[in-house]
Amino acid sequence: MTDFLPTDLPGVLRIKPRVFGDARGFFVETWQRERYAEAGIDLAFVQDNHSRSKHGTLRGLHLNREKPQGKLVRCVEGEIFDVAVDVRKGSPQHGKWFGAYLSADNFEQLWVPPGFAHGFLVVSELAQVEYKVTDVYWPQGDLNLRWDDPDLAIAWPLDRIEGAPLLSAQDAQAKSMRELGLA
Repeated sequence: MTDFLPTDLPGVLRIKPRVFGDARGFFVETWQRERYAEAGIDLAFVQDNHSRSKHGTLRGLHLNREKPQGKLVRCVEGEIFDVAVDVRKGSPQHGKWFGAYLSADNFEQLWVPPGFAHGFLVVSELAQVEYKVTDVYWPQGDLNLRWDDPDLAIAWPLDRIEGAPLLSAQDAQAKSMRELGLA
């Protein structure tokens, strides 16, 4: 049976699916509508995304103010440190974050509800990440939140990478919570 574990951020779930393994390999159910709905993930998924990143890559923190996406994230190769940040106005947990290691070995998933910023750091040599989203990508509403915003104080496992994180040009120009009007 799949375990849906609450985190310090209400709505964000750490998911541990049951893995059936033997000498041939494994089988794991990564999403089942009724079971996930019973756990509170009762939104329609409209798109699947897949990224491949090398060691030290940090993607995020991403959010969309006008068309927020819920994300069901899993790492199918390698290992990442996955982070959700509550940026919902009026939330008692506003500005708080939760992070978890997702890997091809632990099969865990992270449910990041709409209204949260999301990002991850690749701590293995290579990582492939797949995630289902609840709304299509809409670039006009994109916001990039600084991964190292001192007001968030995310404890990224930088000791697991060599040098500074590798960022996209867009992520390198990200703004703080205050600069984005989210504080």
